[in-house]
Amino acid sequence: MNTAQDIVLAEPRGFCAGVDRAIEIVERALAKFGAPIYVRHEIVHNTYVVNDLKAKGAIFIEALSDVPPGATLVFSAHGVPKSVEREAEARGFQVFDATCPLVSKVHVEVAKLRREGYEFIMIGHKGHPEVEGTMGQLDGGIHLVEDVQDVARIQPAQEAKLAVVTQTTLSVDDAADISAAVKARFPQVREPKQQDICYATQNRQDAVKLLAPKVDVVIVVGSPTSSNSNRLRELAAKLGTEAYMVDSADELQPAWVEGKQRIGLTAGASAPDILVRQVIERLRALGAVSVSKLAGIEETVKFPLPKGLRLEGAAEVNLEHLR
Repeated sequence: MNTAQDIVLAEPRGFCAGVDRAIEIVERALAKFGAPIYVRHEIVHNTYVVNDLKAKGAIFIEALSDVPPGATLVFSAHGVPKSVEREAEARGFQVFDATCPLVSKVHVEVAKLRREGYEFIMIGHKGHPEVEGTMGQLDGGIHLVEDVQDVARIQPAQEAKLAVVTQTTLSVDDAADISAAVKARFPQVREPKQQDICYATQNRQDAVKLLAPKVDVVIVVGSPTSSNSNRLRELAAKLGTEAYMVDSADELQPAWVEGKQRIGLTAGASAPDILVRQVIERLRALGAVSVSKLAGIEETVKFPLPKGLRLEGAAEVNLEHLR
């Protein structure tokens, strides 16, 4: 018999301000200009959100050659290389940039320091669209490191002017370890004035650090492509608590919670709250009887929308179905 009794929710969890803004940009573009709206790459890394927007008329593409002339195009929250910006401009698309402002901040810093003659070491995951976007701000002089071992292998052209930048959705602890290795090899390296890892990634990881020791298993709601969701599962496991990630409630295996007294539940920054509620319902069906919330930071950050998306005379976009 299953003895699972209590579901403990991490706080904060789920949507961050950058994700909220990105989804709202696509929703507003659809409301104002009508379907289809083209989106380069998944707007955020969540299957439910992407499918919801597809049903409303968003078309997700990787290559701009798949976008017809005169179309409205949205850049995803992860940011794009300069080459994509230039191509979109040359082809005359109406572009709305949903790049998270915290990613844009990294882009601005990279461009500014490059003008001052800096080379860069970027801590991040190869192939992730945010990394491709940041590295693509420059024509060269930026070296990717994925782990401490990579730090020994890179060969910058010069060491006098070297700066570190970081993918915003990394594990805070892993990034700190790699950063320390960079500093050890290149003592003169310039570090960011403010940590590049975003406030929401940091807050959700801190919440898991509180949650994991208090529960018998941690379930993370998030899609396999979501970097910050993967980091939450890894972090819980690193802290010695069994941890699993689910894209939806039906992926949850009864065996994971069998005999567990306290089940921890959190969600990555791109996972909508409706999925968390569905996982709670599934856990109740499996025998959980109560839901409690850990105390945590309340996030009040809100980012402004790009110009040109005000909906005059139309009802405001409502994202409540995702929250």
